[in-house]
Amino acid sequence: QLVESGGGLVQAGGSLRLSCTVSEEELFDDYAWGWFRQAPGKGREVVAAISWNGATISYTEAVKTRFTISRDNAKNTIYLQMNDMKFEDTAVYYCNRGFTRTTMPPPASFSWWGQGTQVTVSS
Repeated sequence: QLVESGGGLVQAGGSLRLSCTVSEEELFDDYAWGWFRQAPGKGREVVAAISWNGATISYTEAVKTRFTISRDNAKNTIYLQMNDMKFEDTAVYYCNRGFTRTTMPPPASFSWWGQGTQVTVSS
């Protein structure tokens, strides 16, 4: 089971930090993890991904200089620090686990999602 948290309402230019905590350690440590988002009327997209040891990180182009993904394996938690937020960052944000230590498949590969956390950026 995983729980996303940290969403809310923020003004453009502001910051939020999202967290995703996994209840079972054996399902966390040896896998890549990612943050996804789905804006109103749009499909779900990968925002950022991090490998099992944090050595490999990737971002979608729109957030590359503003968002930072990280993980704390001791806490079974991944984070998404979002800075200089824009109206177009408004979406429900989800986390999910990759199928290997290093790769993150596209959203359509997943059959299960958590409840997500709503992020709303006012312009």
